Amino acid sequence: MLPYRALGKTKHQATIFGLGGEGILRTTGYFKEAEAVIKKAVEVGVNYFDTAPAYQQSRDYLGAYLWKFAKREQIFLASKTHDRGYEGTMLLLEDSLRRLKTNYLDLLQLHDLRTKEDIDEIFSSNGAIYALEDAKKQGKARFIGITGHHDPKILIEAIRRYSFDTVLLCVNAGDSHYMPFISSVIPEARKKGMGVIAMKVTAQRNALSSITMKEAFYYALSQDVDLAIIGCKTPPEVQENANLAKNFNQLSKEELIQIENKTKDFVTETNFFKKGMY
Repeated sequence: MLPYRALGKTKHQATIFGLGGEGILRTTGYFKEAEAVIKKAVEVGVNYFDTAPAYQQSRDYLGAYLWKFAKREQIFLASKTHDRGYEGTMLLLEDSLRRLKTNYLDLLQLHDLRTKEDIDEIFSSNGAIYALEDAKKQGKARFIGITGHHDPKILIEAIRRYSFDTVLLCVNAGDSHYMPFISSVIPEARKKGMGVIAMKVTAQRNALSSITMKEAFYYALSQDVDLAIIGCKTPPEVQENANLAKNFNQLSKEELIQIENKTKDFVTETNFFKKGMY
């Protein structure tokens, strides 16, 4: 059985390994391969699944196969909206529910916040935040959150403006070397009781040129996070991550520093998605 942690104020007992929307899910036309990965994730006990309208046919794959292998109430399903306005967000939500073949999302997140303009638009009179609130009132989204990997200051500003349920942010062994999210955003989120979800654990496998998958995963899980989502290309990758999760032990401060030091010469590779890196 996979270990669980409470996902902040949602109280959902999330498996510490969640299936991310990258990997085989962020493709088009690979239904057979996606089915195999989704099936394996359910078999090993994963109960948190991530997707987004921006992730190619990810929603179609999950809608086609997730309920074939799991009951709706067993799964915590998270999706996103990249639209900053009310109407656009509502349209994306309805499209997601249709593709995912479900009546509700467990978590609807404002996707990839990057600039102050994003935040100002979201909180404007016809902003996306009101769509998220209405979705919650209508029972189409149980919880609402934010995501970002561009600039930690933007996530902090969003957190200060609104009491979101969760934050999805980058957590990897190279984070401390450039514009860190771990030391800046997570403490602000925890002050408000927010659930914290780790992504970019391997920086799309770029970190694996300097550290092992075990080091990357355990480094993330040893931070103040509730779970880590990882995109997988094959069933063996799902199984590997599940095995690591089952055997996870909190790393000591010394072990964390050792892993960080291994990524010192790979700052760009582990932080390529942050402001100023591209």
